[in-house]
Amino acid sequence: MDRKMISAQVGEILNSLSRLNNNICAMDTLDIQRYPENYEIISTEAALRAERIACRLRNLLFASSGVPKRDYLIKAGEVHGIEIGYADGILEVTLPRLLPKKKTRQSSLFLTEPLHAALEQYAAEHPTPRFRECVICISHVYGHDLPDWCLLDYDNLQQKQILDTVALYVMLDDSGLLCDAYNTTERGEKDCTRIYVMEKGRFGKWLSEREKQLKNISDF
Repeated sequence: MDRKMISAQVGEILNSLSRLNNNICAMDTLDIQRYPENYEIISTEAALRAERIACRLRNLLFASSGVPKRDYLIKAGEVHGIEIGYADGILEVTLPRLLPKKKTRQSSLFLTEPLHAALEQYAAEHPTPRFRECVICISHVYGHDLPDWCLLDYDNLQQKQILDTVALYVMLDDSGLLCDAYNTTERGEKDCTRIYVMEKGRFGKWLSEREKQLKNISDF
């Protein structure tokens, strides 16, 4: 990529950054108690714009330098704070954010690419289960400081892309006949999404223990 093309793309990114700054300033001044719907629209627009900027910067980096995409995405996963662990027959994946809404396709790409890289690295460095019949539980954790109206219906969230990504590395078959999926909403210290994958026979005991730990588990 020549200097002229790079400068043109950088200029577009700078323009988007200026608009993002305007969005954030509007978020800071808007009365969220009186105009919650307006705040949601503005904050969603700001978040999506920020993620589009990040994706464009990624693509510009890959097109204009020799940085390997896989190496970068592994680092991006670390910056995101993606955590993966396997203990007592249960695989746990923690994403440091809530899942995006279905209509925000760019948000899914922003998260799934680093998740792919993180799972690939984990599978290469650790013994990783390959489930045939399993249960997947998605825990949507909302920070205590988030108002109740911000909680989203599960049907409005992009779950399939994330589950498909996890399935590539830990499941032999993600058919609905072999996999039961559950959702729960929880309150926690900060927003995040936790995904648990386990054999069906472990789910009852795990759920019982989980209910004892949480004060407000729901929808199982």
